[in-house]
Amino acid sequence: MLVAIVLLESAVLVGFAIFYAVELLAGNAETSPGGAAFTLVLLAAFGAWLASAGVFLWRGRRWPRSAALVAQLFALVIGVPTLTGGVVVLGLAIVVPAVAALFLLFDKRVLALTQGSGRRPGGAGRADGPEADTPDAGGTGAGRG
Repeated sequence: MLVAIVLLESAVLVGFAIFYAVELLAGNAETSPGGAAFTLVLLAAFGAWLASAGVFLWRGRRWPRSAALVAQLFALVIGVPTLTGGVVVLGLAIVVPAVAALFLLFDKRVLALTQGSGRRPGGAGRADGPEADTPDAGGTGAGRG
C-alpha cells in the first residue's frame, strides 16, 4: 500500500510536469516562460526521485523511507494550507494520502522489510543486491540500505 501511494504521488507529479510542458509549448503558461520551465523541471525531477524511492522501497531498501517521509512532509506543507484555504477537495486529495503514507512508513512490516529482516514473497527484497551479504557495522549481516 505504501509503495502504491508513493508511486501514485510520483505519477501525479510527472502528470503535472507534462501539463506544464503542454501549456508552455502552447504559449498558455500562467507565469513567465522561465518560471513555467523551472516548475516543469522541478516537478519532473521530484516525480522521478519519488518514483525511484517507490521502486527501491518495494525492493526493501532503507533509504527510500527517508525520501518518502520528506515527500509526505512536503505534501502536508502544500495540502494543509490548500485545505484551510477553502479548496477542500484538492486539499483532501493531498493530505489524506500523505497522512496514510506517514502512518505506513512506521508500520512494523515496513520497518522489518527495510531494516533487513524482511523479504518479499517470491525472493525479491533485500537479498537482490550485491551488498546483501555484506555485514553492517554491528555485525548482524543485515547489509546496507
